[in-house]
Amino acid sequence: MEYFLKHKTVIIRSLGGMMLLMGFAIHFWTTPKEGISANDRATANVARMEAKVKGQSSTQSKASKKSDAKFLDELKDTQAKQLRYLTILAMILGVGFLGYSFMPKKQES
Repeated sequence: MEYFLKHKTVIIRSLGGMMLLMGFAIHFWTTPKEGISANDRATANVARMEAKVKGQSSTQSKASKKSDAKFLDELKDTQAKQLRYLTILAMILGVGFLGYSFMPKKQES
């Protein structure tokens, strides 16, 4: 307990910096990349060719797959929202800890 009281400012600043850094790292790690990768393009081309061979249009096969995977889409959306809220909370806590550590303390006599 004495160690914490003696080094309280350093501990709180370190914790705030770590929380802020962790929030930014999670945010930039989970942010989707712009554009389509080569693998996604190849997968779409293969799906189009398979649909053409079967005699179906690619939009009909995609529509039937989307109706089957509605639950999974909702689950992914919920997880993305939870991760976004966790990131925001980590950033707010980090800024709060850092701000608190730089506030002048009252001297008790």
